[in-house]
Amino acid sequence: MTEAAHRPHPRPRDYWAIALVLGVITAAEVTVTYIDALGGAVVPLLLVMAAAKFWLVVAWFMHLRFEEPLYRNLFVIGLIAAPVLFGAVLFTFGVLIGG
Repeated sequence: MTEAAHRPHPRPRDYWAIALVLGVITAAEVTVTYIDALGGAVVPLLLVMAAAKFWLVVAWFMHLRFEEPLYRNLFVIGLIAAPVLFGAVLFTFGVLIGG
């Protein structure tokens, strides 16, 4: 059997706990947007919180953490390749270099 087959499936309370964490992160995101003292740190904070929420949803609700390593790796490769490609296109059109 594979490593993924040996992991216990989440229970309903696990899903509720993840939902609570997602709600808390969302409340923090809304709060951050109203704090003027953060200035330029708002966007990086929001990006980090959005990435955390994305990871939780993908790992738990889409059951990616229970999949075979091949499927997880393909997902991660796509997740890394998409922003790299997007950045390359922006660079090509001069958006990233102020052109």
